[in-house]
Amino acid sequence: MLSLAALVTSLRSLAVLGALALLPVGAGLPLLPPAARMLRRGSDLERDRTARWTGTVIDAPEPLPTAPTVTGRGAAVLGSTAFWRDVAWCCFGPWSTGMLVSVPPTLVGYGLFGTVAQPFLWPYLGPGNWYAFVPVESTATAIAAAALGLGFVAAGLWLSVPALVRYGEWTGRLLGDPYAARLERRIGQLTDSRADALDTQAAELRRIERDLHDGAQARLVALGLTLDQADRLVDSDPTAARRLLGEVRASSERALQELRDLVHGILPPVLADRGLPDAVRSLALDAFLDVEVDAELPGRLPAAVEGAAYFAIAELLANAGKHSGGSTVRIRLRCADGLLRATVTDDGRGGADPARGSGLAGVRRRLAAFDGTLALVSPPGGPTTATLELPCASSSPKTSSSSVTA
Repeated sequence: MLSLAALVTSLRSLAVLGALALLPVGAGLPLLPPAARMLRRGSDLERDRTARWTGTVIDAPEPLPTAPTVTGRGAAVLGSTAFWRDVAWCCFGPWSTGMLVSVPPTLVGYGLFGTVAQPFLWPYLGPGNWYAFVPVESTATAIAAAALGLGFVAAGLWLSVPALVRYGEWTGRLLGDPYAARLERRIGQLTDSRADALDTQAAELRRIERDLHDGAQARLVALGLTLDQADRLVDSDPTAARRLLGEVRASSERALQELRDLVHGILPPVLADRGLPDAVRSLALDAFLDVEVDAELPGRLPAAVEGAAYFAIAELLANAGKHSGGSTVRIRLRCADGLLRATVTDDGRGGADPARGSGLAGVRRRLAAFDGTLALVSPPGGPTTATLELPCASSSPKTSSSSVTA
């Protein structure tokens, strides 16, 4: 497989080098963009193969630059550092990778020849028959050659895993961004997420102020006016005063409920008291869909992480109820490798697109403030699966594990 891939990569390198060689005569610029796209397809396949075989994940490069004219596109490709990394990979990758990964199978093949062939064929191979450093001239030396062959086979098998690891490391050095580029991109991501977090916080403060002003504050002002009116009527018309006091009692209860609703929107009490699993179960109980919650978390998580996950899951559950057309939602919570992973799957019609609404985009912005991600898989016809990941660290060694259907 790797040999065939190396051959294809070599052919891609010939196409790109040919386009580069034609640059002095002017014919290379029109040929360079398609050659660069062909090379990028090959490097993308190599990244995928490296991740599957070795576990080394190589970040996707920046897209190839575009321009309105053919010559402009060629010039833009020449100025792309990602293109030159692809060129370095196609020129040096097949040779270095081929030499690296050919060692284990060569040792295994040579070892099998010594183990299987030498003990039986040595009388027919004539004088001068050597296996490695052993002259095979008798049954005893043939047995020695077979033992040596077993050693070669064992060495080849033992080296196969380290060779794949080195293959992944070398490919990562060729195709991966240099440290400075990764650092620059990370700084850009953090800058964007910080700006989004500040905007979200400002919008949340404006919402709270508006809810207080239009809701509880207005009701409390009206309650004070009603109390003043009841105080003036308490001597002249006790019946009317008692009626107004009844209205005050009802208004105070409504104001208290509005304040509770407002506090619930900021930080639900069940989340603060019981943690994320029970808070998600409360969402499941309030939903009109059949919601199954499977939570297995190692104790309490940081409050900020629990809050971000709770409101993200609440938005995903609301989207499933409004847009999916399904009847069942499954929510799964796990924490592993320092990540809180939550999946929300519904059996609806699918076709969800973050670009068509603000809900999923808002979830992404909320998670980005905590260096989290949201992945959405929603083919037409369903099902829709949203997976969110947040860096986390348990604040308690106590384990909480349960499953509930609401």
